[in-house]
Amino acid sequence: MFTGQYIFTQITQFLPQRCFRRIVTKYDDRTQKWSFSHWNQLLVLIFGQLIGCESLRELTDITLAHAKRTNHLGFGNSPIARNTLSKANMLRESKIFEEFASLMISEAQSKRITKDFELHGKFYAVDSTTIDLCLSLFRWANFRSTKSGIKMHTQIDIITEIPVFYRITNANVHDSKAMDWISYEPYACYVFDRGYFDLARLFSINLTGAFFIIREKGRPEYKINSGDEVLTGDDGVLMDQTVRFTSKRNFNNYPAEIRRIVYYASDLGRSFVYYTNNFYLRAKDIALLYRYRWQVELFFKWFKQHLRVKKFWGNSENAVRIQVHVAIITYCLIAIIEHDLKLGRPVSEVMRILGCSLLVKDSIEELFKHQDIQQNDCGQLSLNFE
Repeated sequence: MFTGQYIFTQITQFLPQRCFRRIVTKYDDRTQKWSFSHWNQLLVLIFGQLIGCESLRELTDITLAHAKRTNHLGFGNSPIARNTLSKANMLRESKIFEEFASLMISEAQSKRITKDFELHGKFYAVDSTTIDLCLSLFRWANFRSTKSGIKMHTQIDIITEIPVFYRITNANVHDSKAMDWISYEPYACYVFDRGYFDLARLFSINLTGAFFIIREKGRPEYKINSGDEVLTGDDGVLMDQTVRFTSKRNFNNYPAEIRRIVYYASDLGRSFVYYTNNFYLRAKDIALLYRYRWQVELFFKWFKQHLRVKKFWGNSENAVRIQVHVAIITYCLIAIIEHDLKLGRPVSEVMRILGCSLLVKDSIEELFKHQDIQQNDCGQLSLNFE
């Protein structure tokens, strides 16, 4: 039964607090004896993500305005000073929050894996996004002569739409380097944009027993071993060939047969060329999976629009990393809540509604009761409550 807790308190009950405290004990942190604990810090930063704070000052001003609720919200027994939160973000080990984010990712993925999908198997999309930073404030994030930046390399589970791996680097790190950091699962399929067209690394994926799909970059020379005929294109597939690269460099980097598919997207009015080591799926399914790669782009767009990762609450590298990790934790937390409470709403909508209701004392389910809005013949709105 609902006991009159704040919405924010109900949200944080979905966090595995015992696991977080166990992670904290693994790191020798000189701030562990502070009255403002790591757990208090995590909850304050999640609160800031949900209400959409643009600065550390805004976040602490809001928490100070609600000082009498501080203990009930999990922020500690005393109001939070801006200097205290700033020092915590600068000094505390960011790996604590990174490890907890990985745990939340695993939990969110396991809960949402039941989602129906057209194909059977594990499918991942890999891409990166750059977050621009001010050169004068973030000199540690070298990028270009006129600005700084960080890059977030991400692997998205296509079925669950949950990021299963991410790494934060300086923005000048090339995308293809992220291919070395992924733990490839045998028989899983990894979908890459053409910025990852590195034949040596793709052949390494092939040797692990995993599959890849990637869009053609440039015009590599090849010879056709089979499938030289032009297909009817009824399903959009114009060619489905087995080829070998003929130039010395490409052959040395990928000395095996590879599948080359030419697909015409009628809705875009253009054709695409894909390479894959998967000889089992139908050609149109390969094209379909590449289309699903767009999910990672949508995730980046949503991530930047709904979470605070464009304006940071600290200038140090450690503070920036902690904020990005907490943004991922917040995303996974809302995804878990949507699943467990069977809300049947997009994660973005759930976050928007919860973010505006953090200090309300209704139950979370009460916020999402369905209301059918119908327009009657007189042009007036009538509400039918279920």
